[in-house]
Amino acid sequence: MPVPPQNKRRHLLPTGTSTSSPFTAHAANGRGRPVVPDLPRQQHGQTLQAQIERLQAVAVAAHTEQAALGLSSGLGVQIQFASQPNVELAVQSLSAERGNPRSHIELLSVRQDGEQTFASVFVPEGKLAHFEGYVADYLGEKKNKAGGPLDHKPLINTIAAIQPIEIRTLWTDEPELLPKDQDEGFWWEAWLPVRGNRNAVIGDFKALMQRAGCQVPDKQTDFPERTVVLMYGSQNQVKTSLLSLNCVAEFRRAKETADFFDTMGVEEQRDWQQDLIQRTHLAAAEDAPRLCLLDSGVNRGHELLAPLMAEDDMYSVEKDGRTDDEANHGTGMAGLGAYGDLTEAIESNAPIAIYHRLESVRLLKEAGANAGEPELHAQLFGEAVSRPEISYPDRKRIFCSAVTASDYRDRGRPSSWSAKVDSLAADADNEGQFPRLFVLSAGNTNDIDAWNAYPDSLSTNLIHDPGQAWNALTVGACTAKTTAHAGYEAIAEEGGLSPYSTTSAAWQSAWPLKPDVVMEGGNVARDNFGAIGMDSLQLLSAHHLPRERVFTTFNATSAAAALCGKLASEIAAEYPQMRPETIRALIVHSAEWTEGMRKAYLPAAQPGKAAYARLIRHCGWGEPSLDRALWSASNSLTLVIEDALRPYKKERGVGPASREMNLHALPWPREELEALQGLPVQMRVTLSYFIEPNPSARGSVSKYHYPSHRLRFDVQRPLDATTEAFVARVNAAVERDDEDPLNAADADWYLGDRQRHRGSLHQDVWEGTAAELASRGVLAVYPAPGWWRTRPGLERFDSVANYSLIVSIRTEQNQVDLYNAIANQIAIVNQV
Repeated sequence: MPVPPQNKRRHLLPTGTSTSSPFTAHAANGRGRPVVPDLPRQQHGQTLQAQIERLQAVAVAAHTEQAALGLSSGLGVQIQFASQPNVELAVQSLSAERGNPRSHIELLSVRQDGEQTFASVFVPEGKLAHFEGYVADYLGEKKNKAGGPLDHKPLINTIAAIQPIEIRTLWTDEPELLPKDQDEGFWWEAWLPVRGNRNAVIGDFKALMQRAGCQVPDKQTDFPERTVVLMYGSQNQVKTSLLSLNCVAEFRRAKETADFFDTMGVEEQRDWQQDLIQRTHLAAAEDAPRLCLLDSGVNRGHELLAPLMAEDDMYSVEKDGRTDDEANHGTGMAGLGAYGDLTEAIESNAPIAIYHRLESVRLLKEAGANAGEPELHAQLFGEAVSRPEISYPDRKRIFCSAVTASDYRDRGRPSSWSAKVDSLAADADNEGQFPRLFVLSAGNTNDIDAWNAYPDSLSTNLIHDPGQAWNALTVGACTAKTTAHAGYEAIAEEGGLSPYSTTSAAWQSAWPLKPDVVMEGGNVARDNFGAIGMDSLQLLSAHHLPRERVFTTFNATSAAAALCGKLASEIAAEYPQMRPETIRALIVHSAEWTEGMRKAYLPAAQPGKAAYARLIRHCGWGEPSLDRALWSASNSLTLVIEDALRPYKKERGVGPASREMNLHALPWPREELEALQGLPVQMRVTLSYFIEPNPSARGSVSKYHYPSHRLRFDVQRPLDATTEAFVARVNAAVERDDEDPLNAADADWYLGDRQRHRGSLHQDVWEGTAAELASRGVLAVYPAPGWWRTRPGLERFDSVANYSLIVSIRTEQNQVDLYNAIANQIAIVNQV
């Protein structure tokens, strides 16, 4: 293990800091309820009644055809509800979970189209009467014994029409991705419900589509309430089975993988390589962590890489079993993942130590190619992860991938691919026993017009699938490379975002704050004629054909992801027992914004919380530091806590509710801090956990549908005179969405409670004085709703949620030794 630099110390890892406390959030207080229009009751009710009568004939025809085909996953008809313009459809009232649970009516998907919302609903045979009864109650102005309304007006008045489904009803992707030529064949993603018998639903779908002349490969990806399969065919082919189609929640267009970058000329000579090899100490330990690259394969014959990976460290999902790199990409990832930017490694005379090793899975054959039978990216990705784990299940490994979709149409919405990454990270199949850390590239901007429009283009070129994965560490690109050839200038200033990078600036606010961090990805140059790539502004790595060329240039978020994978592996080598959630948290916790980033996205005056959120959606939390991630100092110390809680409970006769929160007693040396009085101090808090995904278009209705659970943190304030008062304040928080502030009154945080709680990694920075910090000695971790709670039928409400909590305090005064004061405090607590 590396020796700590001067004045650097290992992070403090206190145990037993938390006590469990009941969490009893009150019911929502009704703020923000949707507006229900006041419509002419008789006219509106009779219109809907007539539409349901017409649907009865459609349902009879569908049942006859489905029975003749021998479908086994449930006979019935899919219909669509269209909302009134600019009115929120009361979609949750359309499913069996509300009203009559035994009806088995199922809300399948929700999409927004202009001013209207459309909901697709499966209605089992004979159950249209359920909605007929709703309309009859509405027309009759039904009331209960006390005179209260039972007329379903809050639902009925939001509905404009009830109609049979169309392909457009089920299409939840961007409208322009549906071909105008309805005879054009293309690859679809079909998202199927489970209905208690996953295989029966898949069998029915295959039978219907094959009858229509469509191809349905055997590959599938499973989620708690959805199965995703691929299908090739045209819209007109699908229409021939539309009447019988009762088992599709939504259709999306299948994705193509992004092009890898072209190789560039060799800049270095073979003797540089030999000098580097002589200065490099390689970890020989078999239990060293592995950086597993899911890419285009690696050519391990390269002299820099051969000592770091054995022949049986090479895997492939290709049918021919080839593991070599034909695309000149995976080998470049491996060079950066082992040595970092070779330009710096070669120019330095200092010794280099590598404490991790490499593995490779060939996920793609060529740059951007997916030759042969197209396969679902989620399925391929899962297969790639399983290959090395089957061979060496006990190895500690970090997975790193720079393979992305070629577009950014998801705009933060979970896809089958990103949800698969989330599922693998959380180890959903084994209820979280073996979580995994994934380092993903954010995706690249290779458009010359976008480079010419830099930096404005950064706000519109968005992160590519699967970079929106909640549990992954998503890496964008920054740059310090500004040395362009004569006649050109570098587009990005030193410390700014790379022109290659992508952001989440235009995502809806409910989606995670991405990227998480940024690392070196190279720069682009320009002259009077426009932008151009330039080798002097790139990183240097290993070439895939070492007999012909030893080195090649490398760039963009692929390079940044490889560097971040190296960083994660180095942390895993120093702290081998840390959870993947903790390593992710340490990397983000160690990141800082450069002056160039602050200058670009923070106003010169006092920046507000919205400005910080905008900064993070472009630059993440900045560029991480191995030094800060590994070591504390006397005036800058880090506490690393790994813990768990049960967020929900289910008591007989009532629905699931919040169960508990954890109170962490922070070991602040109160006397020492109070003695420092007005000394400026910064406290940074990072909460990291992995959610189990449940993706469907229903998730667009409520953020509670996708994550299994959500956690929050809050820190005691000076106004909380006692710990009991702090607990009472947290418990007084309503079950709220992210726009209702619990922490709004605490103005000294960068983000505050309204902004920081996005995704499954929450970080915030508080700035104040040492005396003020002394009164902030308790931190609460508490639950917010997720599908473990809101989907009681899945019976996951008693599940345990692991989390990692990192808290650091820092002051610029080097003569202050807070580290020893807190270490002594921890020692006293541990003795007690």
